[in-house]
Amino acid sequence: MTNLNTELNDRSRQLLKLLVERYIEDGQPVGSAALSRTKGLNVSSATIRNVMADLEELGLIHSPHTSAGRVPTNSGYRFFVDSLLTVRQPEYEQLSELKVNVGKERGSSQIITNASQLLSGITHLAGVVSLPKRESASFRQIEFMPLSKGQVLVILVTNDDEVHNRVIQTSKNFSSSALQEASNYLNSLFVGQSLRQVTSIIAREMTETRQQVNQMMIDAINLAHQSVPNNQNTEDVVLSGATNLMDFQELADVDNMRHLFDAFSQKQDIMHLLDRCMNADGVQIFIGEESGYQPFGACSLVTAPYTVDNQTVGVLGVIGPTRMSYDKIIPLVDVTAKVLGEALKT
Repeated sequence: MTNLNTELNDRSRQLLKLLVERYIEDGQPVGSAALSRTKGLNVSSATIRNVMADLEELGLIHSPHTSAGRVPTNSGYRFFVDSLLTVRQPEYEQLSELKVNVGKERGSSQIITNASQLLSGITHLAGVVSLPKRESASFRQIEFMPLSKGQVLVILVTNDDEVHNRVIQTSKNFSSSALQEASNYLNSLFVGQSLRQVTSIIAREMTETRQQVNQMMIDAINLAHQSVPNNQNTEDVVLSGATNLMDFQELADVDNMRHLFDAFSQKQDIMHLLDRCMNADGVQIFIGEESGYQPFGACSLVTAPYTVDNQTVGVLGVIGPTRMSYDKIIPLVDVTAKVLGEALKT
C-alpha cells in the first residue's frame, strides 16, 4: 500500500475514510450525494464522483450491481486500517466488565472460556482464544480411582492448579493398591515436566522393549497413555458467539455460512491462523483472503497474543465480517489479551 500513500491526496483519503466509516455503520452502499451532505465537508457532488471514480480505478472501492453507491473492497479496508484508522479506547464499562469477569473463577480453562465469551458479548462477533501452549503447563500430580467394570477415574493436576478429570476404560480390573502404586511411579517419573515432554516420554516408553521393566511399570505407562492430554486429541481453541455472525447480511449466504460453520466446527484453520500470530508484535489483522482460507474470504480476523510471565503462550481475537468497527474492535482485542494474561498469573 505504500504506492497508494503517494497516489492519494488529502481529499481522496478523507473521502475514502468517510465512505468506509459510513458503510461500516449502516451496511448500505454509499453514494456521492450522501457523502456531500457530510457536515463540514464542503465538497461538491461532482468532485466527490470524480474522486470515487479514481478510488474505484485503484481497486479500493467498487459498485455493487444493485446500487449506484460504492462499498469498500478488501484492499480498501486494508488501506483504511493501515493508514486512515483512528482507534477509540474501550469504554469504562467494557474495561470493568473484562477485568472483573475474565478471572472471576479459578482454572485456566474457565478463565479462557470467560475471555472468549466476554469478547464475543462485547463485540457481538465470534470470540476465539487458543489455549496456552502445552509447554507452559507442566505435570504436577496424577491419581487413579477404581470405578466399575474396568473403568478408572483419572485426576490430573498441572502446575497452574488446573484439574483434569476423565474416566478411562482399561483392559483389566485394577485394585486400589495397584492404581496407587502406578500413580506413585508416574508422579516420581513426570513431576515438573511439561505435558509435551510427558507425552514424548510415554511414547518412547511404549515402544521400548519390556524385558527390563516390571508389569507395574507397563501398566502405569499404559494408564498414563490414556490419561495425559495429547496434542492431537485435546481442544486447542475456545470459540464463542459464532451465531452472532448470522446477523450480518453479507455473511448470510447459505453456502458461505455452511463453509464458515464447518471451519468453526473443525477448528484446524482457526488454530493455524492463531499459531501464525503467536510471535506477532501486538494486534494482527487478516482481512478477507489475507487469511489464506476460503471459508474466511468474507471475514476479518483481529488477534493479539497474550503473555504470562513475559512468555507468549496463546492468542485471542474476534472473527467477523470485513465490515466491522475496527476502531472499536482493535483496542478491545488488545486490552482483553492483557487482561487475560494477568488473570492467568493468579
